[in-house]
Amino acid sequence: MLLRTHAAGVSACLLLAAAPLAAVAQDAKAEAGSVQGHISMCTGCHGIPGYKTAYPVVYHVPKIGGQSPAYLASALKAYRAGDRQHPSMRGIAAGLSDADIEKLAAYYGGTK
Repeated sequence: MLLRTHAAGVSACLLLAAAPLAAVAQDAKAEAGSVQGHISMCTGCHGIPGYKTAYPVVYHVPKIGGQSPAYLASALKAYRAGDRQHPSMRGIAAGLSDADIEKLAAYYGGTK
């Protein structure tokens, strides 16, 4: 009887100890999904070789893969603050947190 009680106690402790780990894993999955969604937004224009857009004027969309992470972060923060002018980029950057910007800059700074 004592052995069953001890085993039940150990099982309960393991479940309680695992709960925070499960929460951390869930947060990591949500975080990865959040950043992945932002990456998808960028790829829609910046991931197409030779892509040109017609809004607000016709111009060549720059490739961002392989750019300096510091430059990318600075540019996104400038769009968010309104210091750089482009309606689409201002709208996208407005929804990014500083953490999102740093993660995107690191991601695209490491790609070619």
